[in-house]
Amino acid sequence: MISFPLFRVTVKSNYVIWLVFAAILAMYFSIITSMYDPEGIDAMEAMLEAMPPQFVEAMNFSVVAPSLLGFLAGYFYGFLILFFPLIYMVIMADRMIAKHVDNGSMAFLLATPNSRVKIALTQAAFLLGSMTLLIVFVAVVGILSSQAMFPGELEIGGFVLLNVGVALLYFALSGIGFLASCLFNQSKHSLALGGGLPVLFFVINLLANSGEQLSGLRYATLLSLFDAAAIVNGDSYLSAFAALAFLGLALYAAGVYIFARKDLPL
Repeated sequence: MISFPLFRVTVKSNYVIWLVFAAILAMYFSIITSMYDPEGIDAMEAMLEAMPPQFVEAMNFSVVAPSLLGFLAGYFYGFLILFFPLIYMVIMADRMIAKHVDNGSMAFLLATPNSRVKIALTQAAFLLGSMTLLIVFVAVVGILSSQAMFPGELEIGGFVLLNVGVALLYFALSGIGFLASCLFNQSKHSLALGGGLPVLFFVINLLANSGEQLSGLRYATLLSLFDAAAIVNGDSYLSAFAALAFLGLALYAAGVYIFARKDLPL
């Protein structure tokens, strides 16, 4: 139950931002894919050893498995996929509800024949849909670029599963942003929680990867539920997927519920 006119307006207002992030991710993915050498995994590992160890560990750069999939899992899905889509999510989540309340445009939306629930569901659909589309775009770019540069080298089934994990991770993270956007009436407060908490997760993850002494910190963030190495190597990951799906659903539902019943300064 969404408002298609509102959905179209939201798309028109935000598609340029989506295109910018899609272009950035496509560029980085193509560059990293071109760095793969099927005959020289040892050489790539030696290159990592030549870099400052703290930098390599913090960025989570590694060759997860001696294959193109393992290479991409370590070099792209270990850091970049946790950085650029996160920025996009923080920007978009605030723009869904809190920014409309903050600048007064929510009064016009509520003057239309749309209930609060319908407005919230429409904005949630755009946020979740645009995040998912961004991950699907990355997956398509990854398959096409890999097939163009290294035909037959990419294990497509494992690669798709890797992107399913990313999509579920951002389902949960964007749920935090959406809940904050529904909870607060000012963008600064929405960004402080909806953006601050996921960014804090990201920083803690960097610290956890920087040395053994801090490694336990990774379990204090949702990012620990996305383990690229476990997915590539076929280890246990279904419970993490289920947890991310449950958290995302609960957070979005809580956001809609709160927005439908809160007092608005209109």
